[in-house]
Amino acid sequence: MTDSLTAPPPRPHRNGGLTHQGLLYGSGQQFLDTTVPFCLEGLEQRDAVLAVTGAANAALLRQALGKASRQVEFVDAGEWYRTPGRTLGAYYRYVDQRTREGRHQRVRVIGEPVWHGRDALETAEWARYEAALNVAFAHCPAWVVCPYDTRVLPESILAGARRTHPHLAVAASSRPSDRYEDPAAGDGWHRPLVPVAGEGERTVMRFGADLSAVRSTVAQAAAGMGLSADGTQRLVFVVNEVATNAVQHGGGEGHVAVRRAGRRIVCDVTSTGPNKTDWYLGYLPPDPQQRHGHGMWVVRQLCDLLEVHTDQDSTTVRLHVSLG
Repeated sequence: MTDSLTAPPPRPHRNGGLTHQGLLYGSGQQFLDTTVPFCLEGLEQRDAVLAVTGAANAALLRQALGKASRQVEFVDAGEWYRTPGRTLGAYYRYVDQRTREGRHQRVRVIGEPVWHGRDALETAEWARYEAALNVAFAHCPAWVVCPYDTRVLPESILAGARRTHPHLAVAASSRPSDRYEDPAAGDGWHRPLVPVAGEGERTVMRFGADLSAVRSTVAQAAAGMGLSADGTQRLVFVVNEVATNAVQHGGGEGHVAVRRAGRRIVCDVTSTGPNKTDWYLGYLPPDPQQRHGHGMWVVRQLCDLLEVHTDQDSTTVRLHVSLG
């Protein structure tokens, strides 16, 4: 595993707080009514402005902004929104790069998640990503507007937008969302793990303090199930990290179960003993000044999806790595 994959990201200066708005729009004009003044005001205030959206909306915005569009950074949403952990890490690094040493006081982002082509689990996890953003970026100098196209998105996703955004953008203003659910309060975002509809036999083994057998068993099983060399390397690394946490902070033992499920290899790492874990484990960027606490942030960056479930007797971290 290379240093570039495992090194924690720099920490943005926390001299401001997050503003997180959902934009539910039903026409190109409604999209522009919010995004154009958002960009122009940001440029006037010397904020960094990033637009992450699809090609059609990017073209609309460029045309409406005219020459001012040259000062806006445009990124294709399909390239940016690949996995929840990596996307959050990319945003976090962007905030740091633009606000470091006072270059900009704040970052403004138009961030339009990609929902087309997602299966039910991916859709649910991207909604939880939007919720986790409120915790992960709570003290960051960032203003994020997330567009949702009401013409093509199902009502379940639009309802999720109201649930994950404290405020809803309305043209150049906003209003509180009466459906918002604080991700750090209550159990509204906790979700039990569903049984994995796997293919073939599961590979299961127990572990204690010595994890060498876990690493070799997971590597052999994943490769035999069709995972690439790079994917196998990533899976072994993240399983080892989660199992190490289980040994050090859980009951000192547990078990690992690996199986293929469609286009993913799914690995459950279950530790025994009471160990209350937040559902957004790995979404909170670590403080680089601390020697410990970086592991689960890195794990979420390296996985395609990560789920967490805790009950009275155990904690299970479910790791998904895509075959493709």
